Amino acid sequence: MAAATPLALFVLLLLGPGGWCLADPQRDSLREELVITPLPSGDVAATFQFRTRWDSELQREGVSHYRLFPKALGQLISKYSLRELHLSFTQGFWRTRYWGPPFLQAPSGAELWVWFQDTVTDVDKSWKELSNVLSGIFCASLNFIDSTNTVTPTASFKPLGLANDTDHYFLRYAVLPREVVCTENLTPWKKLLPCSSKAGLSVLLKADRLFHTSYHSQAVHIRPVCRNARCTSISWELRQTLSVVFDAFITGQGKKDWSLFRMFSRTLTEPCPLASESRVYVDITNYNQDNETLEVNPPPTTTYQDVILGTRKTYAIYDLLDTAIINNSRNLNIQLKWKRPPENGYIHYQPAQDRLQPHLLEMLIQLPANSVTKVSIQFERALLKWTEYTPDPNHGFYISPSVLSALVPSMVAAKPVDWEESPLFSSLFPVSDGSNYFVRLYTEPLLVNLPTPDFSMPYNVICLTCTVVAVCYGSFYNLLTRTFHIEEPRTGGLAKRLANLIRRIRGVPPL
Repeated sequence: MAAATPLALFVLLLLGPGGWCLADPQRDSLREELVITPLPSGDVAATFQFRTRWDSELQREGVSHYRLFPKALGQLISKYSLRELHLSFTQGFWRTRYWGPPFLQAPSGAELWVWFQDTVTDVDKSWKELSNVLSGIFCASLNFIDSTNTVTPTASFKPLGLANDTDHYFLRYAVLPREVVCTENLTPWKKLLPCSSKAGLSVLLKADRLFHTSYHSQAVHIRPVCRNARCTSISWELRQTLSVVFDAFITGQGKKDWSLFRMFSRTLTEPCPLASESRVYVDITNYNQDNETLEVNPPPTTTYQDVILGTRKTYAIYDLLDTAIINNSRNLNIQLKWKRPPENGYIHYQPAQDRLQPHLLEMLIQLPANSVTKVSIQFERALLKWTEYTPDPNHGFYISPSVLSALVPSMVAAKPVDWEESPLFSSLFPVSDGSNYFVRLYTEPLLVNLPTPDFSMPYNVICLTCTVVAVCYGSFYNLLTRTFHIEEPRTGGLAKRLANLIRRIRGVPPL
């Protein structure tokens, strides 16, 4: 009993302050969500959003402890007196005509625009220092931002958060269109997440899958927001967004079906333990239960309807905090399958494999009379291996002609005849009746100009290298293999002896 009393007091003293700290509600929170949208073109868009909200005034309070909010970004807000910061890295271009309007669009390359507080005296200096610091944080070339590519817009880029005034003197905007987005930019972006890429929705952020897409855009948005309805105090909000567009035909091997594993090569196993909300939304607006053309598996427990970008949308909700969703199958792999072919299901597309097989696209369409139909295909120019170029690469490369097969209505009904008795030219293509006839047409080969390297450079390099090697090797070889002999000086001949005899007679020193 004597030993138990001090131990009990020690535990009470240890739990006393900790109990008060646990009773105090956390001042920061994390919400994560993934929105999957089947696009009109047949592609699939995936938009991640991670929102970290901190109920703190960083520029007034002396903050030294960070829990969910990244310390690197919190120190930037305090040091450079930031009001808002918006940074994006984008590869590709969002094709609104085929994909519809995006949630948040960004230009190709790197874009940075910042609102400073009105207490900043030298905005240009702070802007330059801030871009250099961000360049180091995100491993990007933002240090190339200077006065030559910086502007101060007056009509666009209004503050997205809480703002008392809009003095555009404190706004700076710059774009680096040649910035290439790669894994070096994605890795520090993921490290800013509270769970990094260890749990929650961030486990799907696999670099080799995200960059093998038609569109990739990652962004960081920091802004102040109202903490309550009366806006008596402010909170800081950090939104990390990532949007990608998968080519459903390539990832689905010619089919429009998709799943989380097919797109990301991973499934969801658990939510982020630090998140207060972790959900997956699937756009099922075009899902018609009467026709039963689509099948979403597993079936959603709840749905959400709202007007998004002027269109009423319906979303299936999968809440990762609901233990029943993951415990039933130990993972969540959302799938969408077509029960029966849609309107453009006779389309057959076989993706190409690099240096193994070409693309194959077959479409069965019905053309109305007096109409024009245009088929366009997007492609990217790339450099070939130097051994794959033809002897005349500047002439271009030929693409095989397209084939058009059609049943054309016949103007005059033909009578059935015996094929063996009919001429050969009239019995090449078999027809079931005389109401139409079969025609196969070919287009012209397409000549495409690809980037061509300067083939004279290898020749010049080879010639120069051979000359240098020949000169150096010949000199060293000559020095290493030549034999040197030392010749002893001779004493002289008969003429020298006679001359010395005469000089001695004359009393002159000999030679």
